[in-house]
Amino acid sequence: MKLTRKASVHRRHQRIRRRVVGTSGRPRLSIFRSQQHIYAQVIDDSQHRTLAAASTLEPDLRTKLEKGSNCEASEAVGKLIAERAIAQGVQQVVFDRGGNLYHGRVKALAEAAREAGLSF
Repeated sequence: MKLTRKASVHRRHQRIRRRVVGTSGRPRLSIFRSQQHIYAQVIDDSQHRTLAAASTLEPDLRTKLEKGSNCEASEAVGKLIAERAIAQGVQQVVFDRGGNLYHGRVKALAEAAREAGLSF
């Protein structure tokens, strides 16, 4: 039986999470992509804490963006998460694409975060 898209993303994410671990020195930049929005968190897995978070659901981004489900919105979230992470003193992160392919909205978020100063 063929897996659904959601099930295949979940299996891929489990495989990725075996290798990708965020530490205090280099936390994990985790991405979650839904049909209509995109979410990003900088997570320290050793202390089980979220250091910074951003999404297209935030009021200041919602007023600027037409939709939360396009590459333009992902770029805005990428810049915002990078600014917030740098404000917390985080320069380097480990990128966790959340089981999604590195293409489209995920790629746009990653490139915008790199341009804003995060290195991964």
